[in-house]
Amino acid sequence: MIHKATLKAFDSGAYKATIQIDGSLSTYLTGVPVSRGIASAELTPGRTLAVLFFSGGNPDDAMVVGVH
Repeated sequence: MIHKATLKAFDSGAYKATIQIDGSLSTYLTGVPVSRGIASAELTPGRTLAVLFFSGGNPDDAMVVGVH
């Protein structure tokens, strides 16, 4: 399942993000892996993201797969 999210922070060393899923006003997901196909220069706070959840809504099984 793919969800729309907003990038809050990006760790370029670990290539992981802190994100906020659209519709969730107070909950952030941390340590979400980011596809290495996305250039780190594109990962600035406030960008809109496409996040793929491999197991339904399990945040431990997600990956950022696109930036808008």
